[in-house]
Amino acid sequence: ITVVALVLYIAFTVSITEWRTQVRRQMNELDSSAHSRAIDSLLNYETVKYFNNESFEARRYDESLDRYRKAAIKSQATLSLLNTGQQMIIAIALVVMLWRATQGVIEGRMSLGDLVMVNAFMIQLYIPLGFLGVIYREIKQSLTDLDKMFRLLEKEREVADHPDAPPLSLPPGQVDVRFEQVDFAYDPARPILHGVSFHIPAGKTVAVVGSSGAGKSTLARCLIGVWPSMRGQMLLDGVDISKWDRDRLGPHIGYLPQDIELLEGTVAENICRFGEIDSDAVIEAAKRAGIHEMVQHLPQGYDTSLGQAGGLLSGGQRQRLALARALYGMPDLVVLDEPNANLDDVGEVALMKAIVELKQAGKTVFMVLHQRNLLALADRVLVLNNGTVAQFGVMDVTARPDALPQPRTA
Repeated sequence: ITVVALVLYIAFTVSITEWRTQVRRQMNELDSSAHSRAIDSLLNYETVKYFNNESFEARRYDESLDRYRKAAIKSQATLSLLNTGQQMIIAIALVVMLWRATQGVIEGRMSLGDLVMVNAFMIQLYIPLGFLGVIYREIKQSLTDLDKMFRLLEKEREVADHPDAPPLSLPPGQVDVRFEQVDFAYDPARPILHGVSFHIPAGKTVAVVGSSGAGKSTLARCLIGVWPSMRGQMLLDGVDISKWDRDRLGPHIGYLPQDIELLEGTVAENICRFGEIDSDAVIEAAKRAGIHEMVQHLPQGYDTSLGQAGGLLSGGQRQRLALARALYGMPDLVVLDEPNANLDDVGEVALMKAIVELKQAGKTVFMVLHQRNLLALADRVLVLNNGTVAQFGVMDVTARPDALPQPRTA
């Protein structure tokens, strides 16, 4: 009776727990989906209000919650089934054992002390067994709840410091950039860059032009080391980017992305890249970006909180604040992706002055452009076409102002 009860208990516990794991995983997925939908709607509430779709979003969220509710009820029902089944197996085994022991007492083969002993033995066996069943169930449930975290921990970083990276340092104000047959793709089935090769001498300003989707922004991200090349080399002062220590390389590069992302913090914290705040350097960067006067009119100046994702600023103000962040500390390599996309005339003049100041300081500047306004500031022009270098050369100053300047051979 004891052996049969043990086998049934273990088999029942394992099988039902494995079934519950699938139900629990489904419940967690639906819970994450409902939360993601709510957060997405709240973060993009202006878009929802623009098209008067509040009721539609609310209905979609209610549907997600309803699916989660059903999954949660099913999960609780399976838990109740597991607990009931475990207790039933133990209770039936105890009843059968006591019935057999009672029969032995009636027939004179056992004493009342034997009956008490059998009962005590069974209780000492089944109480720890029930405890172990609970522990097994809780461990499996906890592992299921942490499944996403475990999957995240198993992922390798896209760009990691080289394990044997020496303590490299860039010469002050001198960054030589060279791409040698670089291939890159976010998805292997859709390559973006094909055999890109060019050389930017230290202290030169390069403008990258081309149609939308040609790979200009991707090239900028590869240059700052956000994405590793699939083939070829990306060299800074003759050293592959993958061999640089990221902590040492970061202060030497300033980056203005196409999609401005500001964190929920103060103006000063956003400009100094959420590092140690140097008030003088923050103000200097803000002046270069032409945003110092605007910041002074804010309620707390540089200590003003920007709210979630910088929602308190206009598009042009966000652009100039991001430019100040890129110029903070006068980095040796400045990468600007569509720097004048949201700027008015005043902001664009400040941007031009900042680029001229970078050129005069001997900084290397890499600009991704769709508009022609800043082309006159470039020493060289790189034309991308479908992920390949169509042309690269010295700026032709004789080009007509109403046409895209054609680079000539360097």
